[in-house]
Order: sequence, then C-alpha cells, then structure tokens
Amino acid sequence: MDLEELKRLQLKLATRASSGPLRGPVRLVAGVDVAYVSGKNRAFPAAVLLSWPGLEVREEQVLELTVSFPYLPGYLSFREVPLLVAVLSRLSRTPDLVFVDGQGRAHPRRCGLAVHLGVELGLPTVGCAKKPLVGDFEPPGPEVGARSPILLEGEVVGYVVRTRTGVKPVYVSPGHGLSADEAVDLVLAACRGYRLPEPVRLAHLCATRARKCARE
Repeated sequence: MDLEELKRLQLKLATRASSGPLRGPVRLVAGVDVAYVSGKNRAFPAAVLLSWPGLEVREEQVLELTVSFPYLPGYLSFREVPLLVAVLSRLSRTPDLVFVDGQGRAHPRRCGLAVHLGVELGLPTVGCAKKPLVGDFEPPGPEVGARSPILLEGEVVGYVVRTRTGVKPVYVSPGHGLSADEAVDLVLAACRGYRLPEPVRLAHLCATRARKCARE
C-alpha cells in the first residue's frame, strides 16, 4: 500500500466534507458498527435504523464479509467504509443521519471514518469515539452534558463529552453535513442512560451478536 497516496485521498475527501449547519428534517437515523473475527479476515458490519427523536428500532441489517484492508491507525476508513456502505445499502429506507463508532474531523487529516463515510454516501454523519486520536483538550466536567473542545492546530474539530455521570467521556466530532456543536447535541439527544448513543450501541450489539452466532 502507498500510504502517501492514501493521505492524499484523505486530504481530498476532507475538502469535500461540509461542516454544516444540518440541512433538512431528521426523521430516521442509523447507527453502524463492525465486529471482527480475531485473526481472520472476516467482519460483521451492522446497521440499525431508528426513528428520531423517539429512537424506536425500525430495522436491523448485518452482513458477513471478507476484509481486504489491514488495520492501520489513522486509515481505518479504508478498511470499514466498504463494509458499512454495503450494510447500509441493505436498509429499506435511507436514514437522514448516520451515527458512527469512530472519529470525524478529529483526525490528523480531518478525515476520520465519519467524514469518509458521509462523503461517500452524501449523508450527514456524526463520529462518536471511545478514545481520542488527536488534538488538545481538557477533561469535561463531571455532569451529564459537560463538554470540552478538541483543538487541532487552533481549530475546534470536536468535543470531549460527558454522556453519563461518573463514566468516561466520549469523543464527538462531525463527519459530513453538520457542525461540531450540532454533533454534540445529537449525541446527547441519542443517549439513553448509556455511555454511547443508542444508535451506535444497538449497532454494536447487533454486530457482536452476529459474530457470536457465526462461531457457534
């Protein structure tokens, strides 16, 4: 693989990503995640479609696919975007917004998984990661809703957000079609007492359940 070429592709994708504000009403959202079989090139991408703002599950889809791209920090989108595009295409309706378990603009080249996926699909996307990747930030306050900006070269590329009291924060950054502040508001509105927003949490459960069934 030519990493320099991949960097150039990421920089190009980043220029195509819109930073908001969000356009149009949101009535359906999707959450996506991928579960992998350790030591093998098998993956289980999952997509869960939910109503908004009620977050009632409308549909679930999961696939078992072969992975052709290795895991490389900073280049995760080249591994997962083909998997996620495939499973999202199985949904009977197109979501107005997609929640992604990964980074958005909080990425060395402003092209995390949520950015790449959003540009590829032409849909608004929100990145919500469990760990930081880049940037300078301070811990947010202990209360639910507390946030602290993630700064990269002086630009706010996302926020560290407390979604549950006494629990580690998440790292929220916009992907495509919305602002950083809107991304935080959407993540908080999608939380139902857990650390992760409900669309991502349910997609994670769907993917891991499929992986477990495949092993049995």
